[in-house]
Amino acid sequence: MKILLIEDDPDDVELLQDALARHGVLYQMEVIKDGNAAIKYFKTSEVYPEIIILDLNLPKVHGRDVIVEIKSGSLFQNIPLLILTTSSSKHDMEHSYKYGADKYLLKPVTLEQIKETVEAIVALANRN
Repeated sequence: MKILLIEDDPDDVELLQDALARHGVLYQMEVIKDGNAAIKYFKTSEVYPEIIILDLNLPKVHGRDVIVEIKSGSLFQNIPLLILTTSSSKHDMEHSYKYGADKYLLKPVTLEQIKETVEAIVALANRN
């Protein structure tokens, strides 16, 4: 599975990589660490992931703006988009779904939540 992870916290990147490996998910992951770099990626890349995982709280450009870039006519608009964030803001959640996110999850803090996150990633990636 090809994953594009847009996340600035190295601990969260490592946690997700460990969770995927522990659950036997074979994957290749590209990590982008800020919103500005993500927008540049969507304008220039010809590599298409099977799923995009996006944190909202990013440096330089907020994740809400990245969602709009992904889903507004780019070649990436049909790729499943999972929002994985610490933000429980109703505004962030509504914005994410309004602009095309497929799933909105709060970052996992328990083993059960980690398992649910991995299952959501696999289900969304296999949807295509």
